[in-house]
Amino acid sequence: MERFDGKVAFVTGAASGIGLATVSRLAREGARVYASDINAELLARETALLAGQGLQIHSRVLDVTDEADCRAAVAGCVAHYGKLDVLCNVAGMVLTKNFLDMAAAEWDRVMAVNSRSVFVLCQAALPHLLETTGNIVNISSTAGLQGLPYNSAYCASKGAVLLLSKSLAVEFASRGVRVNAVCPGAVDTPLVKNIEVPEGADMALYGRMFPLTSYYAQPEEIAGAVAYLASDEAKFVTGSAMVIDGGQTAI
Repeated sequence: MERFDGKVAFVTGAASGIGLATVSRLAREGARVYASDINAELLARETALLAGQGLQIHSRVLDVTDEADCRAAVAGCVAHYGKLDVLCNVAGMVLTKNFLDMAAAEWDRVMAVNSRSVFVLCQAALPHLLETTGNIVNISSTAGLQGLPYNSAYCASKGAVLLLSKSLAVEFASRGVRVNAVCPGAVDTPLVKNIEVPEGADMALYGRMFPLTSYYAQPEEIAGAVAYLASDEAKFVTGSAMVIDGGQTAI
C-alpha cells in the first residue's frame, strides 16, 4: 500500500514502542517521516536502521515538555520537507503509584509529558495542517476511558488527551482537519514492561489494567490503527476514540 505517498508525517516518541512502529508503518506506506524522541542514542540507532532500508526518515531529538523545543521541531519538519500532513502524538510516560504517596512534581511531570505536550504540538502543527487539510492522531489510552487504580496522574493525562482530541475535531471539522485518538490497553512495549506494582497494592484492583485475552497487543497492531486513521480511508472519521484493548473495557 502507498496510502501516504507524497505525505509528510511528524511522530513523537519515535525511538521505541508504538512510536517506532508508527514511524516504520507510515514510512513503508510512502510517507516522509520526521521522527522525534528524547532518547538521542536510541532514536539515532533505530531511525538509521529504517533509513538503511530505503525509508524516508529524518530524526530530531525532542523534549516534549519544552514548549519552545516543540514549536521549533514542527517548524523544522516543515522547513525540511516543505509541509506537514499528519501529526502523531505518541510520546508518553506512566507513573504507577499510590495516590497518597504522589508528589505534586510527579503529577506535573506526567501531565507535561502526556497531555501538555499534545496541546503544544497540536497548536504548533494546526496552521500547517490547515494548509494541507491534514490530520492528527493522538495516543490516549484505556486509562483515559476508565479509572485504573494507582494510575491517577496517568488516567487524568490520558483523559485530557482524549477530550482535547474530540474538542479539536469539532472545532476544525468544517475547515477540513480531522483529529482522532487511539486508546490502547496493554501493549508489549518497554513502557508497559517497566511498570512497577506499588507497595501494598490490591492485586484484585490492579488486575483491571490487563486484557481479557491471553496476550498483549504488539506495537505494530496499534501502528496499523494509527495508519488507518491518518489515511484518506478514514476521511469520514473524526473525533473518534479507537479502542484496542483485548476486551479490557468491555466489562
